[in-house]
Amino acid sequence: MEKIQLYIKESYNELINKVTWPSWSNLFASTNLVIVASIIFALIVFVMDLISKQVLELIYPS
Repeated sequence: MEKIQLYIKESYNELINKVTWPSWSNLFASTNLVIVASIIFALIVFVMDLISKQVLELIYPS
């Protein structure tokens, strides 16, 4: 039990004193970048899916 308490105390100390947290503006900018990149990636996959569907319909008409 003592090891668990020591682990929790050391973890808390590290989170409070040693971790550098981003500012809200920096966090907001990073979040926006991830959202935009995810949307662009999803659109690219969507277009590739449409193209492959059209090609397969040309090869295998239904």
